[in-house]
Amino acid sequence: MKILVVDDSKTMRMIVIRHIRQAGYGDATILEAGNGLEGLDLVAAASPDLILSDWNMPEMTGIEFLQALRQRGYRTPFGFVTSEGSPEMVFQARSEGAKFLIAKPFNQQAFEEKLAEVAS
Repeated sequence: MKILVVDDSKTMRMIVIRHIRQAGYGDATILEAGNGLEGLDLVAAASPDLILSDWNMPEMTGIEFLQALRQRGYRTPFGFVTSEGSPEMVFQARSEGAKFLIAKPFNQQAFEEKLAEVAS
């Protein structure tokens, strides 16, 4: 399985990757991007099986990234890992095709549950 992690913070990408591995995806190939524009390039080049993205990033936000993917015909399962989780954000994320939104601070159980939902 290939998983793309998109976040402008290298530290946060490392934390997300650790949670992915601890959630049972230790053998997954993890790709990293610092914003949605880099993410678009990696999706085209590597065809990941799952995308996890921050919402607030420079260059291209997470929601803009998701919208661009869907406009280009990509249906890759997509989830947000973000510092905000208002009902409006959850609604917008789902409306645009996101499978889930994990709000920071998150715990291992949240990753296990959401990744299991997407993998099933």
